[in-house]
Amino acid sequence: MTLLTDDGQRIVADMSARYGVSQDAVLTLLGAVNAGGLTQAQFSHPELGGMGQWSQGGMIMIGDMFNNGLKMTVDQMCTECANHLRGVQVYAPPPPPGSWQGQSQGGGSSLFVSGGQQQGGFNSWWPQGLGQPSSTGSQNDMSYAVFPQARRLAIRLGGQVTVYDLGDHEVWGFSQQQGYDQSLTFSSQFGVVRVADLPMVSVDGRDMAPPPPPAPEPWSPPETPLAFAPPPPAPAPEPQFQPAPAPQPGGQGSGHSTGQSTGQTTGGMSTDELFSMIGKLAELRDKGILSEDEFQAKKADLLSRI
Repeated sequence: MTLLTDDGQRIVADMSARYGVSQDAVLTLLGAVNAGGLTQAQFSHPELGGMGQWSQGGMIMIGDMFNNGLKMTVDQMCTECANHLRGVQVYAPPPPPGSWQGQSQGGGSSLFVSGGQQQGGFNSWWPQGLGQPSSTGSQNDMSYAVFPQARRLAIRLGGQVTVYDLGDHEVWGFSQQQGYDQSLTFSSQFGVVRVADLPMVSVDGRDMAPPPPPAPEPWSPPETPLAFAPPPPAPAPEPQFQPAPAPQPGGQGSGHSTGQSTGQTTGGMSTDELFSMIGKLAELRDKGILSEDEFQAKKADLLSRI
């Protein structure tokens, strides 16, 4: 966390009045431009159109993409912040270890001290393994310590120590109104962030386990057949019948064929002659000469000879 010099406070107040935005919005852009090497910035603030990006030379994007007037204002503010940071000592150098510093911003207050494991006569209260804090502070019964290397923020309130995950946030300044849970905030390159919105890592040394994954849904068979189901069996082929060969001319009345027969000789006539006789009987039935009963009886008689 970095304090502003007298010139820096004057610049912030002047830009806030001229551009019609809060000092917190100016501080957000000032810190983002400083973190971007004075040529670019990434920021997030509701007064600046939400999340946005700026690059020197006129490239500007904000969440309120169709608000061209706001785009021009943000571009001018970022350019002015870069010019001030090049020519004026905006940020004060960090105080020596053991010295307390205070600063009021935006109606809240912030107290912090930079240094090692023992600050201002108080022993370190944060968990071991977090490393060296870049800044610590205390107000009323609340204390905090920032650990940029471990990406952690430690808060002590009422004797309970809670550790939060800072993620990608670069902490620039804390502000507290009443109690830390709802009103303790800090400024980062993404704007103003509530401490209560950070992921909680541990409480008094007890790790906060992540929520269990949702239970898998029970498997049920698909209602429709699968695409790779085997095809149904092919129907059996229908039997093929060969037509009876035409009867060959043969002898009559002798009981023996006078020519070569293509069928078996049975009862004085060949099989072909029997079938030919049945065919002729069917023609007589169809013409009404024979009744159906007479036809069936004669047919059965002829077939019995086979």
